Amino acid sequence: MKISEDLFKYFKEAGTLIKYHPNDVIYMEEDTTNNLYLILKGRVKVYLISKDGQEITLDIIGKGRIFGESSFLQNTNRPVCVSAIDEVELISCQLETMYPTILKSQELTIAILQLLSSTNDYLVNQVKKAYLYNRHEKIAAFLLEQNKKTISYTHEEIASLTGLNRVTVTKILNDFCQFGWIELKYKKINILNRTALKDYLDK
Repeated sequence: MKISEDLFKYFKEAGTLIKYHPNDVIYMEEDTTNNLYLILKGRVKVYLISKDGQEITLDIIGKGRIFGESSFLQNTNRPVCVSAIDEVELISCQLETMYPTILKSQELTIAILQLLSSTNDYLVNQVKKAYLYNRHEKIAAFLLEQNKKTISYTHEEIASLTGLNRVTVTKILNDFCQFGWIELKYKKINILNRTALKDYLDK
């Protein structure tokens, strides 16, 4: 879920602007900070590190997205790692400064509640993709999750997010392109027929 730009002002009032360069670590799993972050520019990668040191990408998010909400609200250790993919600008907010702002704005309160709800829906969809969907269905579900007409992901990034290899992702995207469901551009995918993708998942 993205936060409306009309609400950015509340985060700017309560938080601090921080800039990160590509590959900079924003926080690591088990860190004890409880800041909430709003992305103003760039993209970040949310991931876990396995016991053998491999990165497992969970999500890639960009402008208008919030992350860090679980530790922010519960004051618990970070459950994941987050790092910058490119040049990133964030607003970092602490609970003690953000809480009065949340109380003042009904619109912001609703947005935070919607964020928590969308996070739960996202986790359910991740379980479905991992255990219930075949390869084509995983890619269809990923495309529908983005909820916009044009998405900016490389085939390698989609592979890491869906647990498939890049060659398989490219083949499936080409299949969807031939079906007329999507259009492939350089580092971009245009969704031409969301209904067909949804019908494919629901069949």
